[in-house]
Amino acid sequence: MKQTPPPDQTTHPTLDQVVSCLSGYDPDALPVAQAQQIIRSFVLPLHAVEKVAIRSALDRVLAADIVSPINVPAHDNSAMDGFAFASAELAGDAPLSLRVVGTSYAGRAYDGPVGPGECVRIMTGAVMPEGCDTVVPQEFTSQSDTASVMLPPNVVRPGDNRRLAGEDLAAGQPALARGKILRPADLGLLASLGVAEVPVQRRLRVAFFSTGDELRSIGEPLDEGCVYDSNRYTLYGMLRRLGCDIIDMGVVADDPAALEAAFRSACENADAIITSGGVSVGAADYTKQMMAQLGDVTFWKIGMRPGRPMAFGKIHSAGHSAYLFGLPGNPVAVMVTFYFFAREALLHMMGAQVPPLPLFAVRSQGAIRKKPGRTEYQRGILSVAADGSREVRITGAQGSGILRSMSEANCMVVLGHEQGNVQAGDMVEVLPFEGLL
Repeated sequence: MKQTPPPDQTTHPTLDQVVSCLSGYDPDALPVAQAQQIIRSFVLPLHAVEKVAIRSALDRVLAADIVSPINVPAHDNSAMDGFAFASAELAGDAPLSLRVVGTSYAGRAYDGPVGPGECVRIMTGAVMPEGCDTVVPQEFTSQSDTASVMLPPNVVRPGDNRRLAGEDLAAGQPALARGKILRPADLGLLASLGVAEVPVQRRLRVAFFSTGDELRSIGEPLDEGCVYDSNRYTLYGMLRRLGCDIIDMGVVADDPAALEAAFRSACENADAIITSGGVSVGAADYTKQMMAQLGDVTFWKIGMRPGRPMAFGKIHSAGHSAYLFGLPGNPVAVMVTFYFFAREALLHMMGAQVPPLPLFAVRSQGAIRKKPGRTEYQRGILSVAADGSREVRITGAQGSGILRSMSEANCMVVLGHEQGNVQAGDMVEVLPFEGLL
């Protein structure tokens, strides 16, 4: 019996409604771009906000715009160690001699008058004295004593080396936009504004488990025909990189009762569920049956390699609901489908700004076989050639069970749906792993 969505979910569009807007939709031959479009249209962001100290805000998603409460800098100040004076003194091409009447330090400004023919020795960051608008760097000057300084002609122009109040940020100007994932520079910016706490999105809760009687957890004896479960560890790492709160539910046996209990528990305790295995057509794969029974789930054969079978949708249990991503069981396929389908959706649920993945065109070192009509993701090693240009070579055999190739690779070579064979020297698109994996 199909699970009925809870009352607060009835306004959420069904997958049938989403795909009805697409032309030529075929779940048994779905292009990558169309699958991504469906997920993008179906997934909604969560709206749960908490306030945290800026020391706890790293990698969190900002839940509201931050508007600068002050000018940064608060006053006109010097960008150099040197001498501050009025630019009106610069008339003519002769050397300029100025009398030094005081010193302005960062945090301790000079507050006396500065008259014609006078200047103030000034340190970097110090407030500009009243009447002064130009700073000559110390190294451009000469001094016969501490009471005067000589400037050669044409070493500065009016206004040089002065930072204006509000030049970095003016009071009332947006400083950080809602949806930004806060990085170290953002924490420094917040501190410069005197902001001690910021509103952030609640961390996304993601439950994940592997399915299959052949899987063993680390530490268990490895019986004949069995393998250690690697997928939970790669999923753990990828979800941690996204800043999710994670619920590792281990390995779930190919048993309808066990699967139903796992899905219900995951649904009632998490915002999203990720499974690996059980979405193909194997005789013991009860996962598809249970997914369909508990919610609005569709099953796809995507035109891609690796990672053809995938399930996506939303399931419900005891008044709760959670988005579901049923990934293939092969180790490399799990990582590929996570990064090209689940990652963007999870970031969208977090309320984060989601820029496109950074693809770069580089030269292929060798030939790559490729059939048109599917998108291929091949593991590659990106390097710098002798002429300084970037080039890429694939890691070798590209079977979806060869997890070692993902460890050796530093990028993914992305070969588009319509693309055919690649010749040595052709340009291909790559997705660097640095900062992603």
